Amino acid sequence: MSRTVLVARLDSVGDVLVQGPLVRAVAAGADRVVFLAGPAGAGAARLLPGVDEVWTWACPWILGDPPPVDADDLTVLTDRVRALAPDEAVVSTSFHQSPLPLALLLRTAGVPRISAISVDYPGSLLDVRHRVDDDLPEPERALSLARAAGFDLPAGDDGRLAVRRPLPPVAHGPSGPDLSPGYIVVHPGASVPARAWPAHRCAEAVEALADAGHRVLVTGGPGERALTAAVAGTRGVDLGGALGLAELAAVLDSAAAVVVGNTGPAHLAAAVGTPVVSLFSPVVPAARWAPYGVPTVLLGDQDAPCRSTRARECPVPGHPCLSSVTAADVVAAVEKLVSA
Repeated sequence: MSRTVLVARLDSVGDVLVQGPLVRAVAAGADRVVFLAGPAGAGAARLLPGVDEVWTWACPWILGDPPPVDADDLTVLTDRVRALAPDEAVVSTSFHQSPLPLALLLRTAGVPRISAISVDYPGSLLDVRHRVDDDLPEPERALSLARAAGFDLPAGDDGRLAVRRPLPPVAHGPSGPDLSPGYIVVHPGASVPARAWPAHRCAEAVEALADAGHRVLVTGGPGERALTAAVAGTRGVDLGGALGLAELAAVLDSAAAVVVGNTGPAHLAAAVGTPVVSLFSPVVPAARWAPYGVPTVLLGDQDAPCRSTRARECPVPGHPCLSSVTAADVVAAVEKLVSA
């Protein structure tokens, strides 16, 4: 009999990418894995090995900019899960999120076995209530949930992040930028402003990296074209808004190193095995959220006053945790990674 497992993670790109080891463990013990993702994370879910189908749903108790609770919307998802009739569900959340509202919906839809990490008493909502040290790196935390639910990685799987391959080619004309491997990628944007290195520092880093003899590509989403153009200046190659998520993975895959804050592309770089200069704001702990499984140089004051606040906007004037990082610091970090 075919065994279907529903895996849920309802927030952003990076949050989904770090579920990779969990997904592969579940896929090793299931015939079909359906991934329930939020709108921001669905593209990342499609890149995960082991995922057979991706569903997208905007969750009103998870998203940072949540939609209103709508009874009809909940009914549509409940009916869809009931029609899928999964044998079980694994609900993954961050340490500050509760899996119980979704567990209630899944139980209402008839899911017979549900596993999640929960500090709150779940009553009959969970069959496996897993509890874990919250200082674990997020990929290990997620994998521990899979193991508690009875799934484990197949032999030979090292538990690192990964994406589906082959990655798509990145289109460029004969007179376009040099995309032969070995360049440095600078990704100045971040999904949360408090985690972004100031734009003028990013621009200084592009200049300094170019002065040090590196080819520099600047990446960003469609809404970040003005930012990437300003950061690239005349010395970097501006790819702002030009890449889908899979194409971005391909660009990161051929980079010698990536300079990026704590945001989705940092975890995407880790998933393709590229070293990371991590401009890490301590609003969340680096022990949990630093790039996993690749050589990394962590920059930023990890003892700044914003530490562990989970702030979306920097609460300290001048953003000192990251503004204190200089272009010279970044060049030195890149040289360390490249030489290694």
